[in-house]
Amino acid sequence: MIDDFAKDNLHGRLRRDRKALLWKLDGLSEYDARRPLTATGTNLLGLVKHVATVEARYFGEVFDRPSPEPLPRWQDSDGSDLWATEDETRDQIIGFYLRTWEHSDATIKELPLDAPGHVPWWPDPRPNTNLFAIMVHVLGESNRHTGHADILREGLDGRTGVRAEHEKQIDRQARTAHWAKIEQAARSAAPTKAWPAA
Repeated sequence: MIDDFAKDNLHGRLRRDRKALLWKLDGLSEYDARRPLTATGTNLLGLVKHVATVEARYFGEVFDRPSPEPLPRWQDSDGSDLWATEDETRDQIIGFYLRTWEHSDATIKELPLDAPGHVPWWPDPRPNTNLFAIMVHVLGESNRHTGHADILREGLDGRTGVRAEHEKQIDRQARTAHWAKIEQAARSAAPTKAWPAA
């Protein structure tokens, strides 16, 4: 009974994060969906591609249920799952993510939480694991990267939130006042020499 509850709860949260991550692309131009938004090149479409690859590996290879999607060998990982090339369309990457959901969901549905798995890219003594641990791990990865997407999207156009139905109209004046209040508190708490140039 508790296993069913745990599996349903983790799976429900994973589904929530998947939808939230895709929503972060809603209404963006091709350029804004793909462009690097941090010094390390983090970008919204790349986050979707990366999370899809993570899910495909963990709910596929780990349980000897390889993804039907073509994936490079994990040993050959070169960071190309973190950005979209000019030849990859947004629809292709989103399609890959959606098909990965189906494959992952089938693995989650068909295996018990204590089903054994093996993660060859985890160092000894940890490569042997089970579905429960992988669900927690993948949920953590999804949650982390969806949080990255939240910040990136807010930086692009100010849109925030987890789901479209909870999105509120942006009150720029209220946001500016709130930002100024936090900035003032930070300046008051820090020595003057620590302040960046205005």
